[in-house]
Amino acid sequence: MTKNITADIRYIGVDDPTQNLFESQYATPDGMCYNSYVILDDKIAVLDTSDSRTLASWKDNLSEVLAGRQPDYLIVHHLEPDHASGIADVCAQYPALQIVCSAKALQMMPQYFDADLLQDRVLTVKEGDTLSLGRHTLRFIMAPMVHWPEVMVSYDDADCVLFSADGFGKFGVYDADADDWACEARRYYFNIVGKYGGPVATLLKKAAALDIQQILPLHGPVLSSEQLAEALRLYGIWSSYGVETDGVFIAHASIHGNTADAALRLMDILKQKGCPKVAISDLCRDDLGEAIEDAFRYGKMICMASSYDASVFPPMYDFLHHLELKAYQQRRVALVENGSWAPSAAKTMRHLLEGMKQLEIVEPVVTLRGRLKDTDLPQLEALADAILA
Repeated sequence: MTKNITADIRYIGVDDPTQNLFESQYATPDGMCYNSYVILDDKIAVLDTSDSRTLASWKDNLSEVLAGRQPDYLIVHHLEPDHASGIADVCAQYPALQIVCSAKALQMMPQYFDADLLQDRVLTVKEGDTLSLGRHTLRFIMAPMVHWPEVMVSYDDADCVLFSADGFGKFGVYDADADDWACEARRYYFNIVGKYGGPVATLLKKAAALDIQQILPLHGPVLSSEQLAEALRLYGIWSSYGVETDGVFIAHASIHGNTADAALRLMDILKQKGCPKVAISDLCRDDLGEAIEDAFRYGKMICMASSYDASVFPPMYDFLHHLELKAYQQRRVALVENGSWAPSAAKTMRHLLEGMKQLEIVEPVVTLRGRLKDTDLPQLEALADAILA
């Protein structure tokens, strides 16, 4: 698929509807897109390539847009293989092509390509460097750890376009749910980029000084001027680990269904007490990426889990481990454990959570014994009052 972004900028990215597990861990039932762009000017710049799964289609798109012309530059914003698998092919096809990248990207390239490929054809750039193509000039902005150390973005001052690498990306194919960008962009951000809130915030400060009319990411749709304010607002919240939505997220891991029943009852109690929004996830069955997304979206979370092998049921352990990896912080968390003879889940959950930054463990911790009974309800009522306080 090729299309015009502006008079001189062409989209040459590729949808892969068969990619249903991105990075071998994130569910993408609608597939995934790998974005790439070309600027046609006195000199021609190709901006990133594609994933190996879609490389043949990407090369067809590139040839179509070039229409016989020879590209001068390949801009490598991000060296991750889903965006850079075509580097060797395009260099072989166009011998005069010059690679433009950060110094860190050059250092990392031999991990993926033969060193001979890079001989005398790499131009390294640093913060504030520019590259004139004619009418268009690209200004390079370093964005290390968004979300790899070699990442940079570039700004085209002619069309006021920011090529944002993995920033502002989303799961899904190119045109899917373009009007509901936030839903899959949020899941993408917290699972892919979310650990690096500080570097994202630094990039946002740099971007604030630019006149940006469109953002062109490496995944997901182009963000138009009408969408920018909301996208930037959300990224400001997400990168600071702020609370996006007032409410409570309940994450439960239940072996035989008793803890799940208690979670549903607690959800009803919270709603009766006026909680504006209650989200719930069955960690044994629901998408883990969505659970991580909701944990960051809300300011309050209740973890409810069965005891298991003197620890906690593994789906809950896995969930909390992932939250730690993604730098979960600045939240209030309540705990409910279930154990028939030696409850241990709360101790393990507390230990995992105490390693995270600025978390408040809300008291009381509730202990259930098997099925939920009427005598347990006062404990759940007290917990609901405490988490909502």
